[in-house]
Amino acid sequence: MKIIISSLLFAVVISPNIVGQSKLNNQVDSVSYLIGQTIATNVMRDLSEANKALVIQGLSDALNNQTPLCSDPGNAVLSAYFQKKSLEKAAAAEKENLVFKEAGEVFLAENRKDKDVKVTASGLQYKVLRAGDGNKPVATSKVKVHYAGTLPTGETFDSSYDRGEPIEFGLNQVIPGWTEGLQLMSVGSKFKFFIPQELAYGANPQPGGIIKPYMALVFEVELLGFTNE
Repeated sequence: MKIIISSLLFAVVISPNIVGQSKLNNQVDSVSYLIGQTIATNVMRDLSEANKALVIQGLSDALNNQTPLCSDPGNAVLSAYFQKKSLEKAAAAEKENLVFKEAGEVFLAENRKDKDVKVTASGLQYKVLRAGDGNKPVATSKVKVHYAGTLPTGETFDSSYDRGEPIEFGLNQVIPGWTEGLQLMSVGSKFKFFIPQELAYGANPQPGGIIKPYMALVFEVELLGFTNE
């Protein structure tokens, strides 16, 4: 939790005489009230289970130089509590994320039953939709592709087709499933890749996106060209 109280105490004084004041008479009053609002917002964001009465008492005791009910030299108590809370939150999130991992494993196990699906040593699955001919890129090539990416459920999360233009990138700058898979393709070919989570984004997809931790991903990729630089 962001402990901002100590740096702001000089700006506002809580005392029984002003608790419940409903009018803001000047700029200092406004700033003082907003500081209180900020402290409350931070407390409720990071400690929704807080005892509000004791939060108010702690503020009042500190601001009015009263004997504290307890002390915490070096913030040891606060640090221990929030570290424990953070670990519990991370463990809960990990448990939720394992649902996506298990779903991906079931999806890939079922998918590999398709006679047209091939599986590499790494676990990458692919299907040849259209065969090309000629040379294939290497891990350091710059490739030009059209692609569509979907979740195992079929929901599209990205598509160069929808944007109306292909994309170019270094083959060593993308997820391992792409780096490996594109090296199997000749120019003009179109493959469908079924990528295990460990060859995709694993536990760390882009925050806020629809790709969740440990999700398997599906891509249709068309190799339009490549250069070796």
